[in-house]
Amino acid sequence: MSAEKLTRCRACGAPFGPVLCDLGTMAVANSYLPPDADTTKEPRYPLCAVVCSDCRMVQLDHTVDATGIFSDYAYFSSASSSWLAHAAQFAAGMASRLELTKAAFVVEVASNDGYLLQNFVAAGVPCLGIEPAANVAKAAVAAGVPTEVAFLTPETAARVVAAHGRADLVIANNVLAHVPDINGFTRGLAGLLKPQGTLSVEAPHLLSLIDGVQFDTIYHEHYAYWSLYAVERLFARHGLTVYDVEVLPTHGGSLRILASPAPKVASLQLMRMRKVEAERGLDRDGVYLGFNTRVATTLSGFRAWLADRQAAGRRVAGYGAAAKGNTFLNAAGVKATGLVAVADLAPSKQNRLLPGSHIPVVSPAALLAMQPDDILILPWNISAEVVAQLRGAGFAGGLWTAVPEMRAL
Repeated sequence: MSAEKLTRCRACGAPFGPVLCDLGTMAVANSYLPPDADTTKEPRYPLCAVVCSDCRMVQLDHTVDATGIFSDYAYFSSASSSWLAHAAQFAAGMASRLELTKAAFVVEVASNDGYLLQNFVAAGVPCLGIEPAANVAKAAVAAGVPTEVAFLTPETAARVVAAHGRADLVIANNVLAHVPDINGFTRGLAGLLKPQGTLSVEAPHLLSLIDGVQFDTIYHEHYAYWSLYAVERLFARHGLTVYDVEVLPTHGGSLRILASPAPKVASLQLMRMRKVEAERGLDRDGVYLGFNTRVATTLSGFRAWLADRQAAGRRVAGYGAAAKGNTFLNAAGVKATGLVAVADLAPSKQNRLLPGSHIPVVSPAALLAMQPDDILILPWNISAEVVAQLRGAGFAGGLWTAVPEMRAL
């Protein structure tokens, strides 16, 4: 794995403007280690999010090689029941809205383990997943979801169109952040669509990140952090017109953005969101300044809480070996002595070490057998789901989240 330093926007080529968040150097958040790894040789790279001076796309100023990150990926979307429900609701809604029948064709980019497309398979709507992680794509195929192992490029799009025709619906949920070559990727999205087709993109909203001090969503595989302002400018350069937007609660606050190669009338919701972002000043520098100071406040509050717990002799564990949790623990300087273990439902993460902190990952049952006094829920965006799991399993101790501040659940 290697890292390339950037000085200009990866989308429009303009010089960088202000720094949003500088987290120093860190291990790659989804690069879990085997238990016998030589942790002294673990690579670390700069992790700093900056703002484009023109299109206002927030992005990392270093690019860590995507092939190394995604070739053997530890994240399986089906591990979250709430995310499966979200995907099922989306599929049903879009099938109805776009009147998708057995004559339609749906493509999902970054389709992971087939968690979403399985709904179209069940409905008899022809579909195809495009997924770069071979280990995850294998799970999708085993579940009956047709999947091609590839990164989306214009060439990949042309190959898919030659084999299957153009798509009525292209889905790109929570993937825009993961793309270093954002222009090539967007050309690929546009190339997959029928002239009247619809592109549906979901991405965490930059305003939610700023307002909620969600610095832990910044990590090396998230190359960019999106506002509607920046997405509209990116899509327009590639012949795509945004015509609707929906605010979602997922990932701490996301946008679902609909676009098409065909000109369409802007929805009322789209005009409202444009107004919200304009009033917040996303096209100016002020809103981006001071974020690092707020991050420092969040981290100092957590360190004080953890020190108090340890001084009282309480055993603290973590739940959810999510990438955001790894960013948080590494930014806070937590090491293997800080938490007894971190539990995760995904077998792909169990019996490995978290990157950077080297805390062991265990199953939820193994964690509960350790009888911790407090559990810090690292993926705060699904804390309600995790609380229900842990209370249902009989855990009676303290449950906490730490972003934007310590909160008992």
